[in-house]
Amino acid sequence: MTTRIFKYICALCIICGLTSCMDLDPKADLGDNLVWSKPDNFQLFANQFYGWTRDFQQGASYGSGVVDGPHSDYRSDLVCTSSVNTYSQGTNAIPATDDNFTTLYKRIYYTNLLLKNAEGFADQAAIAAPKGEALWFRAYLHFELVQLYGNAQLLTTPLDMDSEQLYGPRDDRGVVIDQIIKDLQEAATLLPSTPSAAGRLSKDAANAMISRVALYEGTWQKFHNNNTSRAQELLTIAKNAADAVISAGNYKLFYNDQLGKDSYRYMFILEDAAQCNPAGLAKKDNTEYIMTTRHRDGDKMALNVTHAFVGNVCYPTRKLANMYLCQDGLPVEKSKVFQGYALATSEFQNRDNRMNGTMLVHGEKYWNNDGKWRTTWTADDLNDALEANVRSNSGYQTRKWGVERKVDDFYESMDYPVIRYAEVLLNYAEAAYELGESISDADLDKSLNLVRLRVNPNMPKLSNSFVTANGLNMREEIRRERTVELILEGFRIDDLKRWATAPTEMKQDQLGVKMTGTWFEANWTGQARALNSDGCIVMYTDRTWNDKLYLYPLPSDQLQLNPQLGQNPGWE
Repeated sequence: MTTRIFKYICALCIICGLTSCMDLDPKADLGDNLVWSKPDNFQLFANQFYGWTRDFQQGASYGSGVVDGPHSDYRSDLVCTSSVNTYSQGTNAIPATDDNFTTLYKRIYYTNLLLKNAEGFADQAAIAAPKGEALWFRAYLHFELVQLYGNAQLLTTPLDMDSEQLYGPRDDRGVVIDQIIKDLQEAATLLPSTPSAAGRLSKDAANAMISRVALYEGTWQKFHNNNTSRAQELLTIAKNAADAVISAGNYKLFYNDQLGKDSYRYMFILEDAAQCNPAGLAKKDNTEYIMTTRHRDGDKMALNVTHAFVGNVCYPTRKLANMYLCQDGLPVEKSKVFQGYALATSEFQNRDNRMNGTMLVHGEKYWNNDGKWRTTWTADDLNDALEANVRSNSGYQTRKWGVERKVDDFYESMDYPVIRYAEVLLNYAEAAYELGESISDADLDKSLNLVRLRVNPNMPKLSNSFVTANGLNMREEIRRERTVELILEGFRIDDLKRWATAPTEMKQDQLGVKMTGTWFEANWTGQARALNSDGCIVMYTDRTWNDKLYLYPLPSDQLQLNPQLGQNPGWE
């Protein structure tokens, strides 16, 4: 039996709930022609792909189960924890092995296996959906490889382990990106216009992913290689793909009148099991999630999500806090309504409501799933609640992703947004701007301003006249909007890399609250970390950046198996 057939049998055993995949009799005798004889089998095989998307590990469903996947915001400049993150610090080394590398290629093999067998199937219409799913996931997995490692081996057929192609060099990232976009464009023609069930792929998911991929690579080519023609080509694709999702009208930003400014916060913890918000909404009411990693009630998560994020060991930095605009639409250094840092709560006043939707305010009443949870979903719950005490580590604490109902650790059941509509709107705005380094007010109103005003109805729109009148920079404001909207969703470090701003941003000290001359100085006597010249807590200093860090190093075991892969620049 060939390696290829053996791998397929193993996968099919897992999908169909059969006995151990090492028990090959009599299933090994079925043969490919029988296994792939019915449309239902194609769909059964494709179902496994849905377990491969990003999750609360902030970047990947493969590798470590802690909140430090390869795209994790812990590896960026804006959040930290009680111990140093070697990736954020710039001190990571070449690993002996890398589950990300090996798992991605294993999964690509399975997508190719379905697509190869789909070629000869008589009724193509009957297998359109699983074929589209295989194309989408093949693109998704190859894009992971490009983001992590740059050049990658482009695999479009299911190769045996002894294939010469597996032992050849990597393909140029541009070739891989072109195939990714081609796969997604074909997937868009095969997938249904609306998902066949919650969490399934659709045409919008294909176009949304095109906008992400093309924006990423378009800006990479613009800011790293100064390749104007290639950047223009890709940015045009990104803008048009985002526009296709917008024009389809199947999604809109999540907002509920009863939840009001808290709509942003509650969107992330919608569940089906029990009441999980004051408005009694459930996952079915979420109009924003285009593609998700699904979690059902009763399933155990790989991560204790609430404890990982709420008032515990996820620490926002002063830099993130300062990125939130004031209600007059201006940054803290320009705003007349900014209340300063004198009190523990003053910097939260008159700010973008997403700031409080993401971070806890000192003295604020809140709930979690451990000892204090909501029962009536009315103001009465405030009588039995936790009270935020931010006097630890950075002096800032998060609340995003924290459930408020009673539920056992690891058993929260909110979905993870692999793609949500807000990202698509922000992709459109950025692509539109970067195409000509200008953007019309009409395009801003069509995209970015919808995101900004969702929970900030009284904040001025971003417009060209507003930017000019207040001495702002349009690119910086577009990037600011993306950062605060998508924080803790695994975008920041990749954004800094593609913008080529990491050498500036990543070397900065990670700071906490201002101590000197503030409420904290008199009321946080146990604070032992050093202060900088401005009197702010220094969480981590001596941070470094070397341009080799734009890409992860290939693991040494893979280079030993195939020296032609070549190590990434600077890691040799």
